[in-house]
Amino acid sequence: MKQQKTIKTEARLTGKGLFGGKETRIVFRPAHPDTGVVFVRTDLEPSVQVAVLPENIVQRDRRSALQNGEAVIETPEHCMAAIYALDIDNVLIEVEGPELPGFDGSSDEYFRTLQRCGIELQQAAQQPIVISESVCITEGDKSIYALPYAGNGLSLTYDMDYTQHTGVGRQIYSCELNESTYGQNLARARTFVLEAEARQMQSAGIGTHLGPRDILVISSDGPIKNAFRWPDECVRHKVVDLIGDLRLAGRPIVGRIVAYKTGHLLNQKLVTRLIETSRRNEQQRALSGKPLLDIRRIQKILPHRYPFLLVDKVIEIDGSRRIRCVKNVTFNEQFFQGHFPSSPVMPGVLIVEALAQASGLLFAQTLEHTGKLAVLLTMDAVKIRKSVVPGDQLILIAEADKVRSRAAKCICTAMVGDDVVAEAQLKFMLVDDDV
Repeated sequence: MKQQKTIKTEARLTGKGLFGGKETRIVFRPAHPDTGVVFVRTDLEPSVQVAVLPENIVQRDRRSALQNGEAVIETPEHCMAAIYALDIDNVLIEVEGPELPGFDGSSDEYFRTLQRCGIELQQAAQQPIVISESVCITEGDKSIYALPYAGNGLSLTYDMDYTQHTGVGRQIYSCELNESTYGQNLARARTFVLEAEARQMQSAGIGTHLGPRDILVISSDGPIKNAFRWPDECVRHKVVDLIGDLRLAGRPIVGRIVAYKTGHLLNQKLVTRLIETSRRNEQQRALSGKPLLDIRRIQKILPHRYPFLLVDKVIEIDGSRRIRCVKNVTFNEQFFQGHFPSSPVMPGVLIVEALAQASGLLFAQTLEHTGKLAVLLTMDAVKIRKSVVPGDQLILIAEADKVRSRAAKCICTAMVGDDVVAEAQLKFMLVDDDV
């Protein structure tokens, strides 16, 4: 398996956003293994982290965006494409504003800046999403396919059909993603807009700081006061956007992607579908295989005992970032005697407690916190969505959000099959277990 990577040195960039036109400063910093790509809004007080994960994707017209609470990151796709091309797994990106710089409308400034930082191998295995079954999403005349691939990387084909616009026409581009191909053939491909669309956007107050020399504005005769860098520059930029959108999955993808006339929205829908399929397959493999932690090993980590130990086994551990556990709910559970005898339902507070115990097992995976006890401090955004009854198999998922030496926070989800039955944001105090 490939090793995870981060950048060796820090780097800074400054520029205006394509849509809002505001000056923004960003700083790239190395990050620890299993951190992932995380944006940090340093202009907010306190600063807010926005992790690159499918659940943080929000819809926008003509661009991508991520959001965590009130913190938003607009237009991350060109930056994410460069990160993907350089095979970077872990990096912190501090941003002083809601929109990333657009520069000349291409990904080149991000790519060259990160390339100069150098790449450092880390002592953790990369965990890509491997496409093992075909997935297709179609909307109107647009479609995108994810297919199994014999190689060990990402193969891309984009068919852009603008036959009704003589300034663009129909263009097709295929490649296998790697640093060399991206740097030579894709990084400098700029975003483009048709002349009529540009007028509509500027009349709506969008991109008013831009002119035809700043961005490709295309009439029926071709670029206005500008020139193509390649005859097929438009489709090359569509491939850049597709690469950036695919990296919003939070992990690299191994497979073949074939797209026809897609945009950000359809690209992101494919990302969500791939994540759902990958998690379902991983869950099925884990449930049918040997647990990573059985009940005997769990008892060596958690102090809980009958009748309050609510985790039966651990089926997935993603470093110190994510854990998936199982609680088999049977009619013999003590709490069903009184809740409720004629219609047994697992109390919601015990589902939350089970999630807290799963979080404690996750924290124990980090050496720094071995020997510490996670004491529940606060519960936020708790939602009990469906009943859990005897015979259900409760899947407990905890994802670390913030972990410090004395405190930690987890985003938790409980599922039965494909249904979410409970959600909660749990904060813990980490204390020595002999206290």
